[in-house]
Amino acid sequence: MEEGAHGRIKVGKEPLRQTATLPHYFTSKKGTEIMFKNLSTGAIGIRANMKEGLALAKNAGFEGLDLDIGEASQLAEEHSVQYVTDLWAEAGIAMGGWGFGVNWRGADAEYYAGLAQLPARAALAAELGCYRTTTVVGPASNDMTYQENWDFSVKRLRPVAEILKAHGHSIGLEFIGPATSRKASTYLFAYSMDAMLGLAAAVGTGNVGLLFDTWHWYTCRSTVDDVRKLSTSDVVYVHINDAPAGIDADDQIDNIRCLPAETGVIPLTELMHILTDIGYEGPVTPEPFSQKVNGMAPADAAKATAESLGRVWANAGL
Repeated sequence: MEEGAHGRIKVGKEPLRQTATLPHYFTSKKGTEIMFKNLSTGAIGIRANMKEGLALAKNAGFEGLDLDIGEASQLAEEHSVQYVTDLWAEAGIAMGGWGFGVNWRGADAEYYAGLAQLPARAALAAELGCYRTTTVVGPASNDMTYQENWDFSVKRLRPVAEILKAHGHSIGLEFIGPATSRKASTYLFAYSMDAMLGLAAAVGTGNVGLLFDTWHWYTCRSTVDDVRKLSTSDVVYVHINDAPAGIDADDQIDNIRCLPAETGVIPLTELMHILTDIGYEGPVTPEPFSQKVNGMAPADAAKATAESLGRVWANAGL
């Protein structure tokens, strides 16, 4: 089975539920909800608990923050679900996405143990109003052929998606674009946007789409026209990054990226316009894997990252 052979297989999809009730400043001049600048502390090398993350996001100028469902569960048990909700409301920060915490690639015992815990996590995330969750799909394997990997992924992801769907959640599958991330492997797998849309459709639950990462879009050599063909339900979550200049897309290294709008290699203004046009209303989260940012103090790292997003917003007229 060739990469991208499944193409844009479409299935009936339910509209995505918004991550949370958004403050008034998340609306456009027309009064419609819009994308928002979202912080993932781990993506910029920061270790922070929920209160620290909310303070960092607010002070740096972010509008959203990813939810640590494990910490949320602990706080809800120690206090209440309302206590957690109030933390976010008082900060004026929206919930971005959350990790569902099932190792679907692992051994059977680990997979089924995680699956057994998922309903409680999904119920809590729904009660908190956070409905977007994501996972990464590897671009290659040394153990499974393309078809074996496809069948395994569908078999493992479908029960996860069914549980999440019962609680109103959508899953974004992240494809890994760089050729350097797969060249040493024996068997290729789904590494493009089209192939990942096909896998999402094959899961067949109607609540699975993309984690659209501008870096992986660029490095797998998808086109702007490919993005224009996406529908609102295809995009669950967005990562935004730029790429080092002077390096061919095929030679880019996955963990060496740039802050949004740092180099202009990736056409972020055009991509943001398209995401707006297709009606995407969720978090836009930088994941630059920048040694420079990782070496900064947390407040400085958050501020530098927020400022880079501000440039993207300004360039796109958002």
